[in-house]
Amino acid sequence: MQTIKNYVEENRKRFLDELFELLRFPSVSADPKYKGEVLKTADFVAEKLKEAGAENVEVCATEGYPIVYGEKIIDSSLPTVLVYGHYDVQPPDPLELWHTPPFEPTLRDGKIYARGACDDKGQFYMHVKAFELMMNTNTLPCNIKFMIEGEEEVGSDNLGKFVTANKERLKADVVLISDTSMISMENPSLETGLRGLAYMEVEVQGPNRDLHSGVYGGAVANPATILCQMIASLHDENNHITIPGFYDGVIELSAEERKALNDAPFNLDDYKKDLSVDEVWGEKGYSTIERTGIRPTLEVNGIWGGYTGPGAKTVLPAKANAKISMRLVPGQDWKAISELFKNHFESIAPKSVKVSVVAHHGGTPYVTPTDSLAFKAAYKAIEEAFGKQPVPTRGGGSIPIVALFEQELGIKTVLMGFGLDSDNLHSPNEKYDVFNYYKGIETIPLFHKYFAEMSK
Repeated sequence: MQTIKNYVEENRKRFLDELFELLRFPSVSADPKYKGEVLKTADFVAEKLKEAGAENVEVCATEGYPIVYGEKIIDSSLPTVLVYGHYDVQPPDPLELWHTPPFEPTLRDGKIYARGACDDKGQFYMHVKAFELMMNTNTLPCNIKFMIEGEEEVGSDNLGKFVTANKERLKADVVLISDTSMISMENPSLETGLRGLAYMEVEVQGPNRDLHSGVYGGAVANPATILCQMIASLHDENNHITIPGFYDGVIELSAEERKALNDAPFNLDDYKKDLSVDEVWGEKGYSTIERTGIRPTLEVNGIWGGYTGPGAKTVLPAKANAKISMRLVPGQDWKAISELFKNHFESIAPKSVKVSVVAHHGGTPYVTPTDSLAFKAAYKAIEEAFGKQPVPTRGGGSIPIVALFEQELGIKTVLMGFGLDSDNLHSPNEKYDVFNYYKGIETIPLFHKYFAEMSK
């Protein structure tokens, strides 16, 4: 452990400078105007893998953005760890809410502020630097492969094709991912599962053009009003989702499992204070921890229609739109849920409007076995690095590709993240603590050490 700490201390400034350089690339996969910058980011990642000591480094073309691959095989008889991460980021909008520019990383109060600081550039780059550390201190105990993609934030469609076509190349004993969070640095945790995702877009079409709200108001259905009514009907008075069949197959946790989940350190008053809300909201009969980890949800991610510019314009809009995502739990299939949503949403539309529903992308829920050697290695690594046993938790987010790794490669995934729920992921002023960044670089070599030892 002292060798690890010494190396990190000796290279602190360079490690941070390199991360800042990575964060300056506006690698927004959802917006085509950033295409050139996304491609530059892939080249940067490949170069840093080479510098760290990886071999057979390649920027692999796909139908979308490329996948960066690299490896170091020291002995074919040793176990192999496949590290996954993504170099693409969410759009930075709304820009006016950022205190400093999203692609000009800024250090304030020990925190790195930039889009992608935590999700996932800061976290996957810890693995690159941990690999460099192990190479330069001659302590790499197992084989390692890297697969860093550029489309995670838009569904990872092409990564699935890449995995299917490169099973032998990607052959490994476990997938290691740092794209999740901990409770806190004082209370380290280790996620045992992720929710799935079904992402939809809906459009409600009324008249064939925007209308004068005085001349036509009250006589023609307003698509914006209808859309709001339809969305409101998707939850009942207990905040239970009303789509028929939505909960079919949901795997319920036992009373003992729920108690263990709720034993994790959590202060509801601090939670509300951090979000500046007077009260929490959610499905009746479940705690906040349960609502964000083991229960499915339906949320409006964006809604628009009509005139939204400055001043007033009295129109009855021709159409209104919304983007809606559903987080799913074990027992739910995202394709089946997408179809259920489409059929239900179309069925509740009044005849005064026309409705169209498009499924964008999705992913399957995932639970990692806590009795696996890899999970035990991650648990022991965190315990040594933090001086405290990690708390097993369930993550509320989604990494759509995780279930595919098990399906196509036949291996489990360990979710060893170092972010915090308060890091403003997908929001303005995303951040990542410098402490977390360095602590991740210290912890990752310990995972490789213990996984190699346990695999003998």
